Amino acid sequence: MAYVVDRRLNSKNKSLVNRQRFLKRYHEQIREAVSDAVSRRNITDMQRGDSITIPKRDISEPVFRHGQGGQRDIVHPGNKEFVQGDRIQRPPSGGGGGSGSGDASDSGEGVDDFVFQISQSEFLEYLFEDLALPNMVKRQLVGSDSFETQRAGFSEVGSPNQINIVRTMRSAQARRIALSGKARRRRREVLAELSELEEQEEPKTEEERLALEEELSRLNFRLNTVPFLDDFDLKYNLHIRVPKPSPKAVMFCVMDVSGSMTQDIKETAKRFFFLLYLFLQKNYEKIEVVFIRHHTQAQEVDEETFFYSRETGGTVVSSALNLMSDIINERYSPNEWNIYGAQASDGDNWQEDNQRCHKALVDGILPNVQYFTYIEIGDRDPQGLWHLYQHLESDYADRFAIQRVRDNAEIYPVFRELFKKTMTGD
Repeated sequence: MAYVVDRRLNSKNKSLVNRQRFLKRYHEQIREAVSDAVSRRNITDMQRGDSITIPKRDISEPVFRHGQGGQRDIVHPGNKEFVQGDRIQRPPSGGGGGSGSGDASDSGEGVDDFVFQISQSEFLEYLFEDLALPNMVKRQLVGSDSFETQRAGFSEVGSPNQINIVRTMRSAQARRIALSGKARRRRREVLAELSELEEQEEPKTEEERLALEEELSRLNFRLNTVPFLDDFDLKYNLHIRVPKPSPKAVMFCVMDVSGSMTQDIKETAKRFFFLLYLFLQKNYEKIEVVFIRHHTQAQEVDEETFFYSRETGGTVVSSALNLMSDIINERYSPNEWNIYGAQASDGDNWQEDNQRCHKALVDGILPNVQYFTYIEIGDRDPQGLWHLYQHLESDYADRFAIQRVRDNAEIYPVFRELFKKTMTGD
């Protein structure tokens, strides 16, 4: 049985280079399509790829043609209606070519738009293009069981497949020079003396010449006994296994579930939380998510309860912020974790609770997080919580940001505004 092994580079993705060139050429069209997909998709479909449609006008190729210069008299064969010199009337308005827009025409002819698929990784790449996580610090995991092999110099023992030829030959040359350097110098001197004696051609120098020839023979024998390569010369590449730094992050999702938070507002918040989770997943290998819901009291819950529980009540935002601070102190040390917080609310809060929110953020959260974002959802005028956060944003501009969102269509633009890459950012 014959086996054929394809050893060509990129054998499974032979068109990868052409595909990358194509994606780069139609970058703007693909980016617009990805932006539209975010607003129309469900949360569960956000990670898959997408079909991208490019209008035919955007894929037309410029070509050189001969211009219709000079005087041209043409009578087409088979013409039964016109003779040379007749004037053709303008067609009625609304008539004419039906294939100019890519839609179906009366003649049954048309040009379809170009449609192709982008993969999940390509979709996410365009989704988070030009975005960056502020203050991103890749801290190492304690007790990581992930290792990688690294070069660690050279060794005198090893397997043949690890031999370093350059180091081996360098060591062999240094050994030969050290062992035979004196003999080589003496041989050059003997050869010079013999050359002088041969020029003199006197009988009295015969005895001296024989002695020099005997010494030259001994020197040649000594030099020939020095091996070209010895076991001592062999050098091997040394590789060691070292723990691989594995960055990890925790994402806190904080949402108001009071009576004023409708299901539509919760759905908008869910889209924001999911975009942030995908973004963190793109930058970190290990992600943990903590869901905190609150009305007058806050509690840590699972994802299903966080988004779909029907429990309602009043609004005390400080309860959620205090719980988040407690969880950070108990389970997520800032020395080991990259901590991110995202809060969504309609802006309602008891007036007397705003000061407690300020204290919880300044004392327990903002000093420990990499980035904290707040979105206020709804069409109402800014509430007291928004004004409080505005002052904090000016004081902690490097790690605290707020935005207002009216509906699902604004989630992606707002998300890009919160995490846009700055000139001094990551």
